[in-house]
Amino acid sequence: MARPAVTGLVLTLNGAKYLDDCLKSLDFCDRLLVVDSGSTDATRDIAERHGATVLVNPWPGPKKQFEFAFAHIETPWVVSLDQDEILSDELRASVMTVLEDTQGMSAFICPRTSFYFDRFLRHSGWYPDLLPRVFRLADTGVHVSGPHYGFEPRGKTRRLTGDIIHYPYENLKQHVDKINYYTQIAAEEMHAKGKRSGVAKALGHGLARFLKIYVFRRGFLDGKAGFVLAVNSFFYAFQKYIRLAELNQKGKKGT
Repeated sequence: MARPAVTGLVLTLNGAKYLDDCLKSLDFCDRLLVVDSGSTDATRDIAERHGATVLVNPWPGPKKQFEFAFAHIETPWVVSLDQDEILSDELRASVMTVLEDTQGMSAFICPRTSFYFDRFLRHSGWYPDLLPRVFRLADTGVHVSGPHYGFEPRGKTRRLTGDIIHYPYENLKQHVDKINYYTQIAAEEMHAKGKRSGVAKALGHGLARFLKIYVFRRGFLDGKAGFVLAVNSFFYAFQKYIRLAELNQKGKKGT
């Protein structure tokens, strides 16, 4: 049985730092497609050096951007990575093997290991971060929760061996910036649904989040990185609910 054709898909925006290694890990694909949101760094030059088709589409949100990308894919299978992700040698070999005989599967699940502070986390709820990143296009949709996205395969799946190597943040400032962005969106969504909060509720959610990451998900085994992540997770949950409380107060003043 001949291997089905596959497209390596990457959405980008100023992703030059890791894109070269990202695309190298996808060089077994029959086609590389990069959908760029308007990079001002060397992202598009790097993609073109790898022979990728580069489409420029201003960012409309994750769901619409993936729908735009999917409309330009002609192969039955897709391997999708973020611009800061790289297939490990083991995972790359696993993907190439299963594509030789997909055995009626709709998608293959890939573990992801992420670098944080001073190491790749192996606990803290961050590993294994199981993601369907190898999928049959006709069997797969995209779901969105706030600024986050995920693929939804409609059919059988199987886990592969090896990891996606992920570099989500260049530094802690970038993580805090993302927390500010995500918590504001989450608070606005909760406020639109009529949910309410206050200082005590925000503090309770923050403490619960810290305990979940550091104790119950054994973040203490990730050393200093696990502690730093747990503290920032407290900050994330506290900010989400205290911002909701702020919106509640503004709503009262507006009535």
